[in-house]
Amino acid sequence: MTNVESRLDHLVYGVPDLLAGVRAVADLLGVAPVPGGRHPANGTQNYLVGLGGRAYLEVIGPAPEATRPPTVFGLAALTVPSLVTWAITTTDLDRAVADARAAGYDPGDAESMSRRTPSGELLEWRLAKREPRPRDGLVPFLIDWGSAPHPAESGLPEVRLLSLRAEHPDPETVRADLRAVGAHLDLTRSDAPALRAEIEGRGGRVELR
Repeated sequence: MTNVESRLDHLVYGVPDLLAGVRAVADLLGVAPVPGGRHPANGTQNYLVGLGGRAYLEVIGPAPEATRPPTVFGLAALTVPSLVTWAITTTDLDRAVADARAAGYDPGDAESMSRRTPSGELLEWRLAKREPRPRDGLVPFLIDWGSAPHPAESGLPEVRLLSLRAEHPDPETVRADLRAVGAHLDLTRSDAPALRAEIEGRGGRVELR
């Protein structure tokens, strides 16, 4: 990967209709995302595509069997697929949260999460994430996989992430928050916030935003 934060864990691509979104991503990238798992507490389900190394693309939307709207990433209000945010990895989540707060940014409280893989394995991790998404999703949330197997190491179909960049009406405020969590993101000024990922799929280069 070039021009991409080295601690990138995954990109979060939100879709209002999960199965339709997965089909659209497959058509766009030329590889079929594979099932990740369900998050019953959030009313969501995801599918995954590797981005090279220990990074992946998460396609996430309302679980087909969910009885209430999803509670994360603004998915309940989403009308079109969107790159809603991203995550960076840490091996000491509590320390990372404390460091960010000391630098003037609150990444949210550390909390434990889990999901079942399609094979039935329980996958557990910890993260610190705020809702609604800070700076329109441009500031990443923090994730710590501990001793759990990383999803990118599970034999995912792969494409290549070429770059990750963003736009925002007030880039300096976003940069300050990025520094507080120790993340880098190429950022330019624009009228509206946007996160953009350039990916080399099987059929050539595409952009998710």
